[in-house]
Amino acid sequence: MFVICLTGGIGSGKSTAARYLETLGAHIIDADKLGHKAYMPGTKAYKEIINTFGADILADNHQIDRRILGSKVFGQAEELTKLTSIVWPEIRAMAESAFKKVQPAHADAIIIFEAAVLIEAGWADLGDEVWVVTVERQTALQRCMARDGLTQEAIEKRLNAQLSNDDRISKADQVITNDDGPERLEDALDQQWARVVTR
Repeated sequence: MFVICLTGGIGSGKSTAARYLETLGAHIIDADKLGHKAYMPGTKAYKEIINTFGADILADNHQIDRRILGSKVFGQAEELTKLTSIVWPEIRAMAESAFKKVQPAHADAIIIFEAAVLIEAGWADLGDEVWVVTVERQTALQRCMARDGLTQEAIEKRLNAQLSNDDRISKADQVITNDDGPERLEDALDQQWARVVTR
């Protein structure tokens, strides 16, 4: 089993890269999807979040209302740190469990662990390599405005709140630039995939 930790900022094409690698035969484990599970009733994180932020974050169906919770942590660094210190370890545990489920059936599996906050959460050590997808800021802005229908100001705030490309590159084993369209991205991924498969 070989685990590649894949990360990148908003609009970088990280998820597009993951989907393409899946067509080449990779097993994808998406930290975002695991994150949604971490908020579900029955998890350790669910109980801790309610104890920390109060029962008023619950909807009528006993699910955590992410909007109410978000209003309690958005723009408040200390509260956000409380939340991530609960949720990130749960996601890590889920990821490790998912890796173990793949391994018995696919001993030679190549797993892509896709995680936007890979470096911030300290998950880089889960993989054999870290791949970072980068894109120029202006390109990221244009893509996000077209994709999400958000204003430039809203996307600027998100970009400013995340790690810079340089920060991510400093932790990377492989850097994949995605400024020149899907074909160039796929060519770069093909090269990396061939290298890993024949390692």
